Amino acid sequence: METIKLSNQGQVIIPKFLRDAHHWEPGIELIAIDTGDGILLKPKNPFPKTVLSEVAGCLKYHGTPKTIEDMDEAIHQGIEELWNDRC
Repeated sequence: METIKLSNQGQVIIPKFLRDAHHWEPGIELIAIDTGDGILLKPKNPFPKTVLSEVAGCLKYHGTPKTIEDMDEAIHQGIEELWNDRC
């Protein structure tokens, strides 16, 4: 464990061994998550960019295709359920 200091501008320097271990290069965007007793830093985009053709296999649907009307009705039902749960 290494101790680091917070600057007057609210900046900290992440130790090189941690940046190297996580492959964090200059300019990487991080998100800060408040854990209650500290802050967790995570990459904003932890997954590499992909195109639809690379991941479309996980979208396979087995069954009768749904119509636009079927989808509209499902959305309508979902909205009604949410609305009724509020009352």
